[in-house]
Amino acid sequence: MPLAMTREVFITCAVTGSGQTQDRSPHVPRSPKEIADSAIAAARAGAAAVHIHVRDPESGAPSRDPKLYREVTDRVRDADVDAVLNLTAGMGGDLILGGTENPLPPGPGTDMIGAEERLAHVAECLPEICTLDCGTMNFAENDYVMTNTPGMLRAMGAMIRDMGVTPEVECFDTGHLWFARQLAEEGILRDPALVQLCMGVPWGAPDDLPTLLSMVGNLPAGWTFSAFSLGRNQMPYVAAAVLAGGHVRVGLEDNLWLDRGVLATNADLVTRAVEIVERMGARVMTAQDMRDRLGLTKRAPVGAAA
Repeated sequence: MPLAMTREVFITCAVTGSGQTQDRSPHVPRSPKEIADSAIAAARAGAAAVHIHVRDPESGAPSRDPKLYREVTDRVRDADVDAVLNLTAGMGGDLILGGTENPLPPGPGTDMIGAEERLAHVAECLPEICTLDCGTMNFAENDYVMTNTPGMLRAMGAMIRDMGVTPEVECFDTGHLWFARQLAEEGILRDPALVQLCMGVPWGAPDDLPTLLSMVGNLPAGWTFSAFSLGRNQMPYVAAAVLAGGHVRVGLEDNLWLDRGVLATNADLVTRAVEIVERMGARVMTAQDMRDRLGLTKRAPVGAAA
């Protein structure tokens, strides 16, 4: 495929995630204020969008509490820097089987809820973007399955569409992208769609370049994509995504380190990504540039004063 480097690049910062990183770095934010402050710092460093999970303020464990999301999004909206809000909708599909000999009933930590509850915080906060994990996969741990059935995805996709929020389709493997194309054909996804290629997540698509280029080559014409990888490959993937014609995601959800032995902040990672993008001769887009490019709508949350 011919080289089609992106010349205007938006950077998304994935601020905290839901992985078990809360005790591995003092920079992983927990409370709504810490998450919002880290997101705001990332926006000041050059991130056009901030991808938000929330955590229990005491334990740092992942949470689905809409009140926590509302506090984070209100704080980011009230900041003196602009950022596109991108909320996760990935929680609520966690199936932990009981073991190889007794898989049922499901084990502790299983969190399986309905489509409406999975999107309750999105309906409350009305961000510009929310994620839609476009398939089921074995997700790192022995007996953990990230479940997103075709029926669940159709239901959630229609709800997101009807809210006026733009889904960011998270594709962890080639079949996820295949199903995203099907959702677009059915009118559930807006076409052209916004896609996040999630590379190197066990056990989805590996983060080698042939796999990345294969997935990029299977994107329909006109679709916008961003790509990321984990850990030490986060920054190389900034360059790889731009060279492949896409946009960039960095942040503490995917990588804790700036350099060997140096723990990063979200702002550090965004600053490094900005340097890479600009040294490649591309321009870093602002939040409003991103809205204009993707047709995103910035709205007040439910119950906000007029």
